[in-house]
Amino acid sequence: MRKTPFVLLFLISCSISIFADIKLPALVGNNMVLQQQTEVKIWGWAKAGSKISISPTWETKTYTINTAKNGSWQTVIKTPIPGGPYQIKLTGDGDLTLNNVLIGEVWVCSGQSNMEMALRGNSSPILNANQIILDADHPNIRLFKVKSTSSITPLDNVKGQWDQSTSATAREFSAIGYQFAQILNKKLNFPIGMIMTTVGGTMVEAWMSKESLSAFPQVKIPSTLENNKYPHREPTALFNAMVAPLLKYNIRGVIWLQGESNRHEPELYEQLFPAMVNDWRKQWGIGEFPFYYGQIAPYGSKDSTRSGARLREAQLKDMDLIPNSGMAVLLDVGMENDIHFMDKTIPAQRFAYWALGKAYGIPGIGYQSPKYKSLKIDGNKAVLSFDYAPYLTSYRKPLILFEIAGEDKVFHQAKATIDKNTVTVMSEDVKKPVAVRYAYKEWVMGQLYNNDGLP
Repeated sequence: MRKTPFVLLFLISCSISIFADIKLPALVGNNMVLQQQTEVKIWGWAKAGSKISISPTWETKTYTINTAKNGSWQTVIKTPIPGGPYQIKLTGDGDLTLNNVLIGEVWVCSGQSNMEMALRGNSSPILNANQIILDADHPNIRLFKVKSTSSITPLDNVKGQWDQSTSATAREFSAIGYQFAQILNKKLNFPIGMIMTTVGGTMVEAWMSKESLSAFPQVKIPSTLENNKYPHREPTALFNAMVAPLLKYNIRGVIWLQGESNRHEPELYEQLFPAMVNDWRKQWGIGEFPFYYGQIAPYGSKDSTRSGARLREAQLKDMDLIPNSGMAVLLDVGMENDIHFMDKTIPAQRFAYWALGKAYGIPGIGYQSPKYKSLKIDGNKAVLSFDYAPYLTSYRKPLILFEIAGEDKVFHQAKATIDKNTVTVMSEDVKKPVAVRYAYKEWVMGQLYNNDGLP
């Protein structure tokens, strides 16, 4: 009897040595969702010079690959139409089986705190969170939450695991990312995989690679993160640790909400953000995948026209600089005294409208907010025209967020009236108008909507 523990220990050790022969990154595991109808990468590590065979149960073909001298291996397998669950069997010196694998649509949600905030909330609770959590048992929604970390050099793996959506797992996941997945799953009737890689209080520079930042000498990349109290805020630190390890995993697109931490340098952000998107696409190597981002929500002083309004303007301009992108306007969801707005459902819906209407081409879904088209001067009046707005509305409330300026460039509170898809703006203080602006404050609550109900 005394030998039993040693026998068990020996058997356990043997078991570990057998199954440890094939090692996989955290992203490639049980419960994962693989992008449908494409070629996806499967990769990992094993004994140098060994042969790995991969057999997905959705087809009869077996894929075989030899490991490199350093033990790494990688191959590409074809995925079918959405469905599952399937298994993927891997054979080398030992065997490994991945279970409960689905084929569907894979999206990444990324950014800072408003994207990071989980359904469970914190000191800033999430609106209707309990009801959303109560309705979170969806076996065809899978969630992968990348553990927050930083690195001065690119890593090849992250910490995390794929979980089936339940009340317990959804509770800890991005409130916006989860609800986005829920809307897509309901409309498309496909399995949806969401990869969450977020860190609060971070600037866009932290999410950019060393290569992409080489065009911006004013951004200083540290040589080390040791003894750094806030390593996640440093340029490249989050790209290296929380994006680089994802780049082999095939995705459909990205939703992004960030910019609050860059609000004091809007002109630089206007250049950095498109560079980041371009670099992510280049490094993922799967073309110009959809990249939908949220315009930062208003917050702060209602009398200030400083950084927040200018950052929103920079984000608007970036839509013309980033191909296959879209901006979810959040001008009506902010909170004056809390940068972490409670309503995470509206942003999720607006991201989903972009995905469903543009990426998936589903007719009838309005996703584009009104966009300024032209200005016509008519005496002391300025008449604004808009694209994506056959009709405009303020829901019968007076428009108080328009300002008008003359040649002296001093803006004055203006009267504004709607006529179908135009807005006429005037002020008794401005006889010869030359410019108009709208909602150009740190804190406002958007008033102007198109007939799709988008601000």
